[in-house]
Amino acid sequence: MRGLTNRLTANAGTNKFLKWTKLVAVTMSAQSLIQLLGLLSGILIIRLLTTTEYAFYTLANTMLGTMTVLADSGISTGVMSQGAKVWQDREKLGMVLNTGLELRRKFAIFSLIISLPILFYLLRHHGAGLLFTVLIMLSIIPAFYAALSDNLLEIPSKLQQDIARLQKNQIAAGIGRFFMITLSLFVFPWTFIAILGNGIPRIWANIRLRKISVEYADPLQKPDVVVKKEMLSIVKRTLPGAIYFCVSGQITIWLISIFGSTESIAHIGALGRLTTLLTVFTTLFTTLVVPRFARFPENKKLLINRFLLIQLCLFTISGILIGLVFLFPTQLLWILGNGYKGLTKEIFLITISSCLAMVSGVTYSVIISRGWVIKSAIYVPINLTFQLILILTMNLSKTRNVLLFSIADFSMGFFILIIYFIYCILKMRVKNDNELDFA
Repeated sequence: MRGLTNRLTANAGTNKFLKWTKLVAVTMSAQSLIQLLGLLSGILIIRLLTTTEYAFYTLANTMLGTMTVLADSGISTGVMSQGAKVWQDREKLGMVLNTGLELRRKFAIFSLIISLPILFYLLRHHGAGLLFTVLIMLSIIPAFYAALSDNLLEIPSKLQQDIARLQKNQIAAGIGRFFMITLSLFVFPWTFIAILGNGIPRIWANIRLRKISVEYADPLQKPDVVVKKEMLSIVKRTLPGAIYFCVSGQITIWLISIFGSTESIAHIGALGRLTTLLTVFTTLFTTLVVPRFARFPENKKLLINRFLLIQLCLFTISGILIGLVFLFPTQLLWILGNGYKGLTKEIFLITISSCLAMVSGVTYSVIISRGWVIKSAIYVPINLTFQLILILTMNLSKTRNVLLFSIADFSMGFFILIIYFIYCILKMRVKNDNELDFA
């Protein structure tokens, strides 16, 4: 009898291993293709735009990210945490999803009101003409419109682990983006054309994504008052942090746009393109790991083991990438063209910064997927004080110093997240510690 039990356990372990291997292989191969297309598109943009135009492009994309974070303000976290409770019920999951979409549309209005005037000022400050400033601002709207719903529409498929179709949709969007940029920028090498080339394929991909989500979440369900209340409680706790991360998440661009030159903005933006490979791993974790971590039962031992395993994987990946950049900086800079050669120290520093950003971002997603929201009254003052000390003691007109600033800043943020995870674990009731449920 014991032998039969052992064989069944071994078979279950083997099946689980094979399932995970298949999921990782599918996600990695698809994301590698998606990021390769994104990298090629990015390199084309860098080479076809002038340094000044690319600086404008960097500012616009940075502001687009800020607008998206403000429009979300924790709503996607609410949909993930609430959806994880009802992920097997199509009607209830549809109710959760539609509640999140309704809230995000309302938040989008405030995001536009806040962000567009700032972008207008920064573009004019760095020499953009009035007409081109307006065109750049208008070109952001399609990509922003797509960003309002795409990561929410992905949640039902992620919870169901229907990864293959998500990846196919992203690949199709990447191909569309590559061809639109290739065909348009050779004729019209302007910033707003490049931004439109990014945004329009995302809208088309969203239409396909909505059709996929219908299978798991009923689109006819109306937003629910109780679910909305739960989401807003998360939003209230995360909104100050979201506003903070709007600034902190792109701290290098904001600092260099204030203290540095237009050329320095282009340098930071172009070097950042070479770290897009990290997006493969970020997507791998947010697609496969975060939803599963959200579904785990309240089990201290299980959560600690999985959290430590995630950290080990993140730091191993980061170490390998930093080592490769350290060994081959000149070869990597050749990809960007003559306008960016000689930035060997800068590319090494931005790789470290980007790896720390990836580690911190995934760690934050893992923690918050459990509904554990760190109080902004605690970490925001700590981080702001730390950043203020760095700003007052560093010459931030130099690109290298700005990158060192970002490394120190991401390190502090990661340290706070680790402390908060330990705090959340200690608060949990001791429950089923000896029973590991591999959800």
